[in-house]
Amino acid sequence: MERFLALIQNKYLIAGVAFVIWMCFFDRYDFGTQFAYQQEKEKLEQERTFYKSEITRIEKAISDVQYNPSEIQRIARERYKMKKDNEDIYVIQYVEPKK
Repeated sequence: MERFLALIQNKYLIAGVAFVIWMCFFDRYDFGTQFAYQQEKEKLEQERTFYKSEITRIEKAISDVQYNPSEIQRIARERYKMKKDNEDIYVIQYVEPKK
């Protein structure tokens, strides 16, 4: 019992415990804040990989359009509904059945 009282009365131990509690729960960079920062970082890294893949896909499409005339024709037909003089275009739209 005397040893426990001596431990509690030790000012360095009290200051150390108070410092650890302050740093873990009340500081600007406590555990909760660090966890939120880590989640935000992971989300931003996922967005970064997504945008990098989109950039490469778009760059490939641009290079295809610049050097491949059949690609230009395909895009003109699909997106802008262009046709030759002796052709008819039928647009088919799929409708999902109601559940």
